[in-house]
Amino acid sequence: MEKSQKVLQQLKGLKNKVSRYENLVTAYEDILTLIEIGTEEEDASVIPEVEQMAQEFKNEYEDLKISTLLDGEYDRNNAIVTLHSGAGGTEACDWTNMLFRMYTKWAEKAGFTVEVLDSLDGDEAGLKSVTIQVNGENAYGYLKAEKGIHRLVRVSPFDSSGRRHTSFASCDVMPEIENDTDIQVNPEDIRVDTYRASGAGGQHVNKTSSAIRITHNPTGIVVQCQDERSQFSNKDRAMKMLKSKLLSLKIEEQMKKLAEIRGDVKEIGWGSQIRSYVFMPYTLVKDHRTGAETGNVQAVMDGGIDIFINAYLSWIHS
Repeated sequence: MEKSQKVLQQLKGLKNKVSRYENLVTAYEDILTLIEIGTEEEDASVIPEVEQMAQEFKNEYEDLKISTLLDGEYDRNNAIVTLHSGAGGTEACDWTNMLFRMYTKWAEKAGFTVEVLDSLDGDEAGLKSVTIQVNGENAYGYLKAEKGIHRLVRVSPFDSSGRRHTSFASCDVMPEIENDTDIQVNPEDIRVDTYRASGAGGQHVNKTSSAIRITHNPTGIVVQCQDERSQFSNKDRAMKMLKSKLLSLKIEEQMKKLAEIRGDVKEIGWGSQIRSYVFMPYTLVKDHRTGAETGNVQAVMDGGIDIFINAYLSWIHS
């Protein structure tokens, strides 16, 4: 059943690309026709309309071109995104919450849906950690660009002295994988713990230990899920997350080997600082891998991260 659904999704995706291409051809022809009419009639009033149509054409062309770069085996899958606050206490937790909002806003604009799988509140504000699943075609293909350390520089609202603070948060991104994947987990290699879920849930949360934490002893990977109502559902989701994480590690190892063969100097390892968000003394968001940057920090925090995702996809295919 899952395989059949996956094939239908792939066919839908291909049909969508063909439809977008055909729409581009039509738009191109419409622009040329309007230019010809304006030229023949010497009508300068069509210029603003032509310019707007040309810009819309260019934007759609660039988006479609970027989507063709999503050719990885798991690029079309849903994405599991985990954010962890770094050192810095409340300020770092608030930064994690800001990133959570940023990715949620981006997903909404892209037409994706977001599920919160697990979260841990900060002691005073924000989030110590949060895990979400972004559902939609190519969600992983796009969001894999976000894996790494994100750095914030601003005057902290939690500092009464008004001093400038630097905070860090890590972002880990994995593809959601199907149950029929070749990633196998030996039951003897894992430890499963149950605990009471936190957050919303009312009486259900208070009376049952439905949340699940799975520890993979050989790698030290820990995953947990408390979103579902039953312990069984949480365990099933947590096992999927574990397999996704193991697959992500396997992909990283393959990328490192390819980089060594090509002699690349690009940093692809986990833990590298990939982007800085500067709110003070000036406004700038800059990606340290690609050099892409913008001074519109608020737009980025409202989900406008396509500039960085597109630059990353072009960079890794260069």
